[in-house]
Amino acid sequence: MSKYTVVLALLVIPIVFPFTALAQDTPAKLETLSEEAYQAVVQFYQYDKTIPLEARMVERRERDDYAREKVVFRGVRGFLVPAFLELPKTGQAPFPCILLLHGWSGGKLNWWEDDNFIYGGLARKALLEAGYAVFALDAQAHGERCAEIDYAHVNYSEKDGWKNYFTLPEIYTQTTTDYRRGLDYLATRPEINMDRLGVLGYSMGGTQSFLLTSVDSRIKVTVACVTPAMTEKYYPVAPKNYVRGLAGRPFLMLMGRTDELCSVDLAKQLYDLIPSEQKDLKFFEVGHKLPKEYIEDVVAWFGKYL
Repeated sequence: MSKYTVVLALLVIPIVFPFTALAQDTPAKLETLSEEAYQAVVQFYQYDKTIPLEARMVERRERDDYAREKVVFRGVRGFLVPAFLELPKTGQAPFPCILLLHGWSGGKLNWWEDDNFIYGGLARKALLEAGYAVFALDAQAHGERCAEIDYAHVNYSEKDGWKNYFTLPEIYTQTTTDYRRGLDYLATRPEINMDRLGVLGYSMGGTQSFLLTSVDSRIKVTVACVTPAMTEKYYPVAPKNYVRGLAGRPFLMLMGRTDELCSVDLAKQLYDLIPSEQKDLKFFEVGHKLPKEYIEDVVAWFGKYL
């Protein structure tokens, strides 16, 4: 099969629900793509670097615990991408920076809320206290970017009288590429150490952590939390199809032992495919919602490798 045949196959896969590619009913064996097929799929994440970022700060909020900048920049397909950048209040620039990738139906604000599903605010503050800057944007069709889908919720469907304009692979690939543009923006900020960049992703963000780390060598260390299993061989955004690009970089998977979106067996298979000596897999005795203690593992991992 040529790489062009693979690309065609990827383009025609129908997506009608966020996790149709999950296979939990019967045991599955995860297989990586061939090198030729991998080189084909990573082409989806290329972009024209000559397109101006047109980045600007549109808001700055000062509070006791943070000083947060809201910035917008020109992402792929011409969309403006809103993002938050926060720097530690102690320490000396340039700071290492962690990209925060939220889950499906969430938004960048999840990382500024302490007691939500992902304990995002607690994770963010722990990273800031450890000396890291943090950077978070809204995934396509999420958060402020619901404007791209007529201000509807990303979970709405035709039965609600509305149809999503984007498939799940389109949302994932565009968001991942927008994060690449976000890295271009961070490179313009003298406060950021571009040699010390990490990624923390939760659920959908866990999947996108695989994708972003694979296609962008600027990411040095990654933590992927409760990454859903995607087992179809040529599914265009399945994490297993991107492990070739993770070689040599520290990668931590934090999973729930009873997670309905990824069985223990599939999590172990995915972990075994990661071609890095600096990797680890930890299970919590929970489902898709990790206990707040996961944050200790996140901070420790970045502290060790970043």
